[in-house]
Amino acid sequence: MSVGGNTAYDDRARLPDLVAAAVDLARECGFDNSCAPEQGWLLSLLARGWTGGLVGETGTGCGVGLAWMVDAAGPDTSFVSIELDAKRAAASADFFSGHRNVHIIHGDWHGLRDYGPFDLLVLDGGGKGKDPSVDSPLDPADGWLEPGGTVVLDDFVPAGQPGASEHDAARNHWLNHPLLKGTEIRLSPSLATLVAMRVNEDAFLAARRPLDGDSAS
Repeated sequence: MSVGGNTAYDDRARLPDLVAAAVDLARECGFDNSCAPEQGWLLSLLARGWTGGLVGETGTGCGVGLAWMVDAAGPDTSFVSIELDAKRAAASADFFSGHRNVHIIHGDWHGLRDYGPFDLLVLDGGGKGKDPSVDSPLDPADGWLEPGGTVVLDDFVPAGQPGASEHDAARNHWLNHPLLKGTEIRLSPSLATLVAMRVNEDAFLAARRPLDGDSAS
């Protein structure tokens, strides 16, 4: 989520109808931490790649980021999103009530794991581990992400920019995770997103084993 997220949509034309309606809902609820439009376009592209799969999201907010994905992927894709705030969870559940493939849960982000593992996992709320005093990063292999699945982590300051070092521990954790192949995507001069794919553990372990005839060093 991004502070001032709804304001960023003021001058944006040709938004998908569902996204525009979700932005209106967020404004009505006084919630201004919706995902940035640049992040929304990225989410729509990634969700389209998992049409027919299972998508999970922490931090529903008022459903703006979710709307980007639901609009892009269509009714054959299943979505589960969890929101800590009861009022926002109820408002989002009502908003998506006409979409039978969308399930909104009220609760702490840890509860989303019960619905996984996911093909696409969007950590818009908890699970990123950007603030160790709040939560630790989740283990993608612990029921969260399917092998070959994609995890998305938003709201990073691009590497090398002022303020980026504040989240370097989380950035390094995800980009150097032994079961993930990831990269940082710069969406604007001040906004970056991490996107990573979970590798197959068998293939990973095989690549680390010495070949026959090789001596251990």
